[in-house]
Amino acid sequence: MNPEKIARGMNGLLKPASHGRVEALLPSPMIQNHAAFLHLLSDDTLACAWFGGTLEGKSDISIFASVLTTDAIAWGPPQRLSFDLSHSEQNPVLFTAPDGKLWLFHTSQPSGNQDECRIRMAEVLRDASDPLTLTTSDGRYLDLPRGCFVRAPLVVRDDGAWLLPIFRCVQRPGQKWNGSHDTAAVGVSLDQGRTWQLEDLDQSTGCVHMSPVPLGERRVAAFFRRRQADFVYRTDSTDGGRSWSAPRATDVPNNNSSIAAIRLADGRVALFCNPVNAAQSVDRRASLYDELGEDDSRPDADPTGGCAPIWGVPRGPVALCLSDDGGKTFPSRLVIENGPGTCLSNDSTDGRNKEMSYPWLLEGPDGTLHLVYTYHRRAIKYVRLAPGWDSAAARSSS
Repeated sequence: MNPEKIARGMNGLLKPASHGRVEALLPSPMIQNHAAFLHLLSDDTLACAWFGGTLEGKSDISIFASVLTTDAIAWGPPQRLSFDLSHSEQNPVLFTAPDGKLWLFHTSQPSGNQDECRIRMAEVLRDASDPLTLTTSDGRYLDLPRGCFVRAPLVVRDDGAWLLPIFRCVQRPGQKWNGSHDTAAVGVSLDQGRTWQLEDLDQSTGCVHMSPVPLGERRVAAFFRRRQADFVYRTDSTDGGRSWSAPRATDVPNNNSSIAAIRLADGRVALFCNPVNAAQSVDRRASLYDELGEDDSRPDADPTGGCAPIWGVPRGPVALCLSDDGGKTFPSRLVIENGPGTCLSNDSTDGRNKEMSYPWLLEGPDGTLHLVYTYHRRAIKYVRLAPGWDSAAARSSS
C-alpha cells in the first residue's frame, strides 16, 4: 500500500482476516508512527503506546497511546502523553507497578544525538468514567547518565527491586553518535522508581534493546538486538537478575532492528523480530539519522574499541520465532507478514520505506496472541491471533 492508502485505513477498526486472524491500523494524527509497545491493563484492556511526528529525531516526535477495551470493535482515539517541544520523545514502555500504579517510561533526546538522551518517567492516569482516555502526570527524568535508552519492559526482582533494561549510547567527545560504542546495562531501583543505579553488562558492545524473559526458579534469559546486524544475542541470569553472563549469539538472524521476547503460558519462549541479517542483503545506509538535515560538522564516532554498526538491512519479513528449550534455539518460525522491508529511508510520505519492524507482543489470559509493529513507518499495525494460532507455527517448523 502507498502512504495515502495506509492513512485512509488508520481508523483503528478491527477487520477479520484468515484463520482466526484480526487486523487493524491504529489511529494517529501523525505522518510517522513507530516503536509500538503493548501492555495489558488490570481490566484486560489493551494499551498500545508509540511515538509519532514527522521524522524520527525531530523535536515534534511525541509519545501517543490508544486503548482497546474488551469486546470493542475498534481501538480508541489516539492520546498524546508527552509534551516536550524541544526534544524527540521516543521508545515508550508501560509498566504496572506492584502497587497497581501505571507508569510510562520513554526516551527524550535533542535531535539525533542519542548519546545525550535522558529517560523520563510519568504516571499514567485513566479516567474511570471514560475508559478510552489516558493522561500523564508532569513526570521527571531518571537520575541516570545521559545516553541511556529504553525499549523493553521492567522486571520486578524477588526482593522488590525494579529492573529497567537499558542500552547505553556512550558519548565520544567531539564525535557524533553512530551506535559504534553502544552497550547493555540494567537500571536498578530499590525505592519504587525514585532513585536509580546503573549496572553495566560486561562484554556487551553492540548489544541493545535487552528484552528479559523470566524462566522460573530465579532464572532469567534476555535477548538483544545487535548493532553488527548478525544475530540476536542472549545473556542469562541464575540469580534473579543480579548478575548476567556474557552475551552469546543465538540461531536467530538480526538486522540491527528491534526485537521482543516473552514466555508463553505453555513455557515456550516467543521471539518476535525480523529474522534476517547483513549477510543476506547488500542494502546499506549511512546512519539512522542521515535524513535529519541538521548542521553538525562533528565526525562520526571512531569505531576503534567498539564495533562497526550496520544500518539499512531490510526490516522484513516480521516473524514469530518459537523455542521449547528456554530460548536456546528457535527452530519454529511463523511469518506474520512478508514484504521487501526496505528501510533505506525513514520518510513516511514518499512510499520508499516498506519496513515492518519494531514488533511487540503479549499473550492474553485465554491464549490469544496480540502483536503490533511498525508498518512502512506510516502506521502501527495490530494483529490478533486466536487461541490455537500455534498450529500454523508447527506446520512451518524448519
